[in-house]
Amino acid sequence: MDIAYIPSPSRGVLYLGPIPLRAYAFCIILGVVVAVWLGSKRWVARGGGKHTVGDIAVWAVPFGLVGGRLYHVITDNQLYFGEGRNPWNAFKIWEGGLGIWGAIALGAVGAWIGARRRGVPLPAYADAIAPGIALAQAIGRWGNWFNQELYGRETTLPWGLEIDKTLPGGEVVKGVYHPTFLYESLWCVGVALLVMWADRRFTLGHGRVFALYVAAYTVGRFWTEWLRIDEAHVFLGLRLNDWVAIAVFLAAVAYFVIVGKKRPGREDPATIDPMATGPDAPDAADAATGASAGSAAEAGAAPGNAGPSRSVDGKPGGKPAAEPADAAPEKSAKDAENLT
Repeated sequence: MDIAYIPSPSRGVLYLGPIPLRAYAFCIILGVVVAVWLGSKRWVARGGGKHTVGDIAVWAVPFGLVGGRLYHVITDNQLYFGEGRNPWNAFKIWEGGLGIWGAIALGAVGAWIGARRRGVPLPAYADAIAPGIALAQAIGRWGNWFNQELYGRETTLPWGLEIDKTLPGGEVVKGVYHPTFLYESLWCVGVALLVMWADRRFTLGHGRVFALYVAAYTVGRFWTEWLRIDEAHVFLGLRLNDWVAIAVFLAAVAYFVIVGKKRPGREDPATIDPMATGPDAPDAADAATGASAGSAAEAGAAPGNAGPSRSVDGKPGGKPAAEPADAAPEKSAKDAENLT
């Protein structure tokens, strides 16, 4: 009896007339949408403006895509340069090939530019979007499934991945392999849940949420990378991405510990986003205006108020006009509302 392995899609692109709809690109776009959505909710909960994450993402996402592609092309340059290779294929991002290390590094540069323009501290912004980035990676890995790429060693496990494709050189690959795309996708979901729990439990701030995400992700990436059999540079028995994962893990842990000792706790919500009381937060602005008006009214009604009195026509002097009798209940109702 045959075991029901995980099948691979026969193709990763559908055509809407002459327009190609590529599953890989769709997974990347969907991941970005989820990251911005979750990041915005977390940013607002921390006291920021509701449009801030999206505005900064306009800078971070393009930089991240370029960085991810650059890392892939540089570290796997043998796929695009040399005898029999077409350098123009380096621009075919829809065929797969985004290095997370380059995406995070250059994406951080874009986020820094956007945050600086917005007057937002980058560590606080990074903390808000960290779980969303992990979920974006989880979704993006399914693009590798559609492209039948980045699978692991051969296996007989029930959840093995069936591969049946022809490489550009004419070689046919057919067999059952470890679904490393699935392993990493599930790991990233777990990382997102871990980061959100730790953030809530320990009130992390000043970039430590992002550092925790990076450290947790690199642990999973190390063992999934170890399973993969696609062509890669190897040093001292380990693939290049394994060495990068080790270095990034150590850096993230060091940052988490050092910053935790120097700046424990979380940023003051009033300091993270200058636009939080502007057009991005009309409710907060209205509440502040209402509170100020209520304070002024209470001050004017306080016994012994020495402030100048005004007549009904607004000129100095005279006695204040008496309130109509039927306005008293209305005033009392408003006072009750202010108290609540």
